[in-house]
This record gives sequence, structure tokens and C-alpha cells, in this order.
Amino acid sequence: MKVIVCGAGQVGFSIARYLSGEGNDVTVIDIVPELVDKISDNLDVQGVLGYASHPDVLERAGARDTDLIIAVTHHDEVNMVACQVAHSLFEVPKKIARIRQQTYLRSEWGELFGRGHMPIDAIISPEIEVARAVSRRLQVPGAFDAINLSDGLISLIGVRCAADCPVINTPMHHLSALFPDLHISVVAILRDNRRIVPTGDDQMLVGDEVYFVAETKHLARAMAAFGHEEPEARHLIIVGAGNIGLYLARSLEQEQRGLKIKLIEIDRKRADAAAQALSETVVIHGDALDVEVLSEANVKSTETIIAVSNDDEVNILSSLLAKRFGCQRSVTLINKMTYAPLMGSLGIDAVVSPRAITVSTILQHVRRGRVRSVHSLSDGFGEIIEVDALDTSPLVGTPLRDAHLPAGVIVGALVRDGAIVIARGDTVVRAKDRVVLFAAADAVKKIEKMFSVSLEFF
Repeated sequence: MKVIVCGAGQVGFSIARYLSGEGNDVTVIDIVPELVDKISDNLDVQGVLGYASHPDVLERAGARDTDLIIAVTHHDEVNMVACQVAHSLFEVPKKIARIRQQTYLRSEWGELFGRGHMPIDAIISPEIEVARAVSRRLQVPGAFDAINLSDGLISLIGVRCAADCPVINTPMHHLSALFPDLHISVVAILRDNRRIVPTGDDQMLVGDEVYFVAETKHLARAMAAFGHEEPEARHLIIVGAGNIGLYLARSLEQEQRGLKIKLIEIDRKRADAAAQALSETVVIHGDALDVEVLSEANVKSTETIIAVSNDDEVNILSSLLAKRFGCQRSVTLINKMTYAPLMGSLGIDAVVSPRAITVSTILQHVRRGRVRSVHSLSDGFGEIIEVDALDTSPLVGTPLRDAHLPAGVIVGALVRDGAIVIARGDTVVRAKDRVVLFAAADAVKKIEKMFSVSLEFF
């Protein structure tokens, strides 16, 4: 597949890395020579210098025979025009654009991006996606990651194993016998910067970050097995009244009644605008790194601080300060992924990465055929993939232990006629099952080839 990526920033670089690594023909456009040189030198892609919305630049990038354009520059208008030009002049079949300005996304302008106006097939809003990701983490206290799968019937959860975690030091194949009520499938483990796709002989250790799949209605029991029985937070502090903070506060007001929310914003104009836009949130104008401001926000009685300002350092330090003065939990936004390995040791409970979330959202729209959803884990470790099994699938009719899946692939769960089946070695996939599986990065291509006919990957 031939793909043009407009924008060589963090998101554009990550998307280009994913797609080129899977053997696609990728061209990246940017106006900054250093970014074009960096992406050309580090990835197997072609770099083109110029404005992505200009017809001649798109033509030089090969738009006439391109299958997909992904516009993720820093400017919404450039992204929109690039998709429009790609459609009108070059008939590019599929167009994806990142749109940050929320006014474009209001429901009353819903027809703007239709085929008869500005034909964009998928709109990605990082602010909305990040706010949703934070909201999911709030609903599962103790998780550093939470993703809904199969229309909410299945959850993918990331947890850290503390010393009091009941399931540590137990081989995977013994979990079901020792914990018969634990209906989960462990699909990935991060340990001391190592990435492990577990086998039956592996076990979880103190300090591990573990991803598991569970039936959502049994999630509380699964979290208890990992030593997490915290109640959902009712008192929150949000740091930052930018697009993410404002959208999150508004969403929480509408969806979770009874929350006590304080929003701290250092910029006076933003604070005033937030105060006018929000009806139940208390907006405080001040510096979240000021102890007096945190005290005014009643940090001692706050269960969770959500730091989503535009400054990574402010987010990290305000989270740590809040926890020092009595806040129980922190959810922290970071853009610089170089900080990510430090978060656990610093005491940050959950990290939100706009880049990683945006990449995952784009991948969902890139996959073809019977793939229902795709979620990237831990900056390229692998992908959680939801896919429908057809009659001709190699998985159908064979116990999973005999299915000869590639190394690095684990089937986590199935949805069959609305019922959830947590996958075990003797589980047999049937036609029309929805399969939730994890594939490590180097196994995604093998899965693609294995199911190229029946599951219709690229």
C-alpha cells in the first residue's frame, strides 16, 4: 500500500515508522528540512520538503497513485486542505486528518466533512481521544491503562504488580487452578525495560507492568486479584484549562454526576473562559506548582490529580507535589516519551501520551477488512487487535494450543453470540467469533500473512 504522511512531527514519525516497518511504501511531507532529513535518515521512507496542502508538493510525493493520505501537521487547515486537494485533484481513495480545533467538530457542523463538501474519511481529535483515555483510567482505579474492546464487553487493563499482589510468582499455567474465579488472559509484561510476551511457564514479578484481557463485568474481581480495590475517585483536580482539560472537565460534568472537580489554570484568560464554559467545576486561577494554590484546591482530600497542561514538566511536578500533600493518585500527560521510563519510579500512577493515543486511533482506520479495532501498546511493543474470524480462517476449528500461532502472538478472548470466552489452550475458535489477540511488533506482519485471505489485513 502506498501512503503519504503529511507532517514529520512526533505523530507523523510514529505513523511512518509503523507503516514502513510493515512493508508499505511511505512518503512523508514537511516544511522543516531538519525533520525531513531525520525521518529519511532513520526510516525506510521517502522525504519531501514542502507544504502538504500544495498540489505540486503532493504530486511530487506521488499522490496520483497513493492509496491513503494521513494529514497530521500542526495546522488543522493544512490537514483539511491537503485532504481536499488529494481528493479533488488526485482521487486518493482514503483520507485521514488530525483536527484539534473543537469548533470544527461541533455536531451542528457535522456535514462539513462529508463527501459533498470536504471529503475526509476519518477525523482524529487528540484532545477528545486523550480526554476519553483519562476518563477510562478514572473508571478503573489502580490501572495505568484501560481500553474498551468489543463494544465494552471486554477490557484491556494495564496494572503494576506491587509486593502485595496475590498473583505474583505464579506460573501462568497455574493461575486458573489457584485462582479459579480469575477470568483473565495475560497478554504482555514489561519488566525492567524488557518486553515479554508470556508463555505458560512465565510468572509475574514485583514491579512488572502487566497487560491483561478480562470480561468487563468481572473487572472488579480481576483488579482485586492484582491487589487493587480502590473506589472510583469522587474528588478531582485537573491541571490545565487547554483543549484537553476543558473537554475532560465538561465530559465529566455531563457523564459522571456528583463529582467534585477543581480546575487549576495559570493563564488568566483561559481560566476566565473555563469558568464561563463549565457549570459545576470550580476554576482556580493560579500555578499548580504553588503549594498555596494546591491547598486552595483542597489537595489533601483529593483522590486523583489529572495533570494535562501543555508543559510536561508542570504535569510531572504538579502530580508529584499533589501526592506529597495527600492526593492518592495521579494521571499525568506527557508528550516527551523520553520521560516515560521514569514515571513508575517517580510515583506517577498513570501516564497519558497524546502521540501514542493518536497513533492507535489512526491505526484503527488504517487496518482493512474484518479488523474491528487496533490499539498500540507501550510505544511499539505490539498491538491489541480485534478481528472477526471467517469460515476460512486458519484459527477456526483448531484448539489454540495446536493452532501454530507465530511467536509473539496471544489470543486473549473471544466474543461468541454476545458471550465472552477467555482464551485457554483448549479453546476452539468458531466462524463468526470476534477474536481479541495481542501481536508483538515483529509478529504483526506474520499475522498479516497468516490471515491475509481470511482476516483481510493489509
